[in-house]
Amino acid sequence: MNKEYTTPAETRIGHVHLKVSDLDRALEFYRDLLGFELTTMYGENAAFLSAGGYHHHIGLNTWHSKGGQPAPRSSAGLYHTAILYPTRKDLAEVLQRLIDKDYPISGASDHGVSEAIYLDDPDGNGVELYRDRPREEWEYTEDGSVKMVTKPLDVRDLLKELE
Repeated sequence: MNKEYTTPAETRIGHVHLKVSDLDRALEFYRDLLGFELTTMYGENAAFLSAGGYHHHIGLNTWHSKGGQPAPRSSAGLYHTAILYPTRKDLAEVLQRLIDKDYPISGASDHGVSEAIYLDDPDGNGVELYRDRPREEWEYTEDGSVKMVTKPLDVRDLLKELE
């Protein structure tokens, strides 16, 4: 093929499907802590969850992983699943839930274009909870690339959204 292909701008990643070792424990994290709604159980070994009534944003299954160990950090695989929140206040609300439940947070970063909270689910799968800044606030390099940084997130300022 000579024609260069570009993925359409409207393309989105529709869902993530994770292998977990304990379905109930995974549901406690994604449904009870993060607040996703259970849309359906698929037998006894799989569950589908969503936000806002979509068929599913997150699939969880134990088909090949029931009782298994987390994947080694130093091997190839999923780095993290990123969950995009619509507003800064929504990100602050989920952060406060994590704090209230004393759930371990592994990091919090300001990337210039976004603000992010990092943690692991009960199976060691990385999870990024984030919100994008409006595009008009993004900075660009001289060559037109998006300028991204990794600076500490001002968590206290984020939590002020709840006042």
